[in-house]
Amino acid sequence: MIQPPDESQALAALSALSESTRLRILRFLVARGPQGAPAGEIGEAIGFSSSRGSFHLGVLARAGLVTATKSSRQVIYRADTVAIGALMGYLINDCCGADPQIVACCSPAAACRPQGES
Repeated sequence: MIQPPDESQALAALSALSESTRLRILRFLVARGPQGAPAGEIGEAIGFSSSRGSFHLGVLARAGLVTATKSSRQVIYRADTVAIGALMGYLINDCCGADPQIVACCSPAAACRPQGES
């Protein structure tokens, strides 16, 4: 069973994602899947310098949203999909009271529609 974050962990993760570069980095790493990517490749794809990239990747890592693994002379970053899923669960269950319309939006096959539309 996935352990949901506590409020301070959720706030740290949401704060980390409140900046557009970090949100784009996380989106890129989720798309890369379990193989992840080195910082240089992330920087090229997103368009940031290595110093700015290190800063943003560090914020995401401290928030628990990405992991960093040393591989030879590179650091490979990966999205922590378990942590991201736990954060989503926290938002749905703790913050939104498991509202059926919100829960339905999280189903891969569901399309979010305003209430009353079909």
